[in-house]
Formats: sequence, structure tokens, C-alpha cells
Amino acid sequence: MTLVLGVDPGSLVTGYGLVEKKKGKLSCLHAGAIVASNRVPFYERIHNIFDSMVKLMSQYRPHEMAIEDIFFAKNVKSAMKIGHARGAVLIAAVQCGVKIFEYSPLEIKKSVVGYGRAPKEQVRSMVNVILGIKELEKLDISDALATAICHLNWTRYENEGQFQG
Repeated sequence: MTLVLGVDPGSLVTGYGLVEKKKGKLSCLHAGAIVASNRVPFYERIHNIFDSMVKLMSQYRPHEMAIEDIFFAKNVKSAMKIGHARGAVLIAAVQCGVKIFEYSPLEIKKSVVGYGRAPKEQVRSMVNVILGIKELEKLDISDALATAICHLNWTRYENEGQFQG
């Protein structure tokens, strides 16, 4: 059994999802979002993301964490804020001793949908099918679950070439 925490970082909404792989079957153990008001000071939002992630990791004890890698955005200020949120999640994982794996948005979409430029709604639909869950409310949550699925798919292919004696 492998338990992976997938994270889609954001300064206002950070989606997360715990995906368990047992006997080749994927299932969602828990998923949600850390949501903050834009009225709350930025540094408090970042601390809340860190604190919430530490609590989540301490409670569920995932073996590994998959997180979306940095991408280039048109809006530099937004990209910087996402980078701060990402940093809070990464530091929480290091503090909790959770192994970190990073994937580009293209890799995540390709792994889940088969097409790297798929819209978020298509990713959500495939996540629902793969995990056998009802429609998820927030795209941030389905993106986080997609990141965990991507990691579990990626590690499956990496391990296929290795001798298991």
C-alpha cells in the first residue's frame, strides 16, 4: 500500500488530496482545500497553509507528496504568490519527513487525461472516473488529486523496469 498526498498550491486556495494505491487500485482517502480570504494578510495565509499541511501530514502520514512544479505565468505577482504557497507546502513536507516529487502541469494532465493541454474540467472528469468519486466542487481539489495520480502512475512505470527479486 502506498499513500500519496497531492497538492495544488495557491495563495487563496490550496487543494490537497490523499490517494491510496492498494493492490493496483487507486482510491481517494481524503481531499479538501485550504481556503483563505483575500482580506487576510498574505503572510498569515502562507503560515496557515504551512500549519494546515503539517497537521494534515501528521494525521494521515503520507509516504510521499506530489506537487505541481513552478510554471511560468503571465502575471509575475500571481506567480510569486503561488511560489510562496508552494514553499510553505514544501517546508511542511520536509519538516514532516515526507518525500517530495514535483511534476509539471503538462506531465500531470498527460498522465491523467492523455493530453497535456487538457482543460481543468476534463482533468476533473477523469479524476472522478479514475477514483470512482462524485463530482468534486473545486478544481483545486481535482488538480491536487490528479497530481497524486500522476505520481502513482509515474512510479509504476519507473518500477516496471526494475528487477523485483
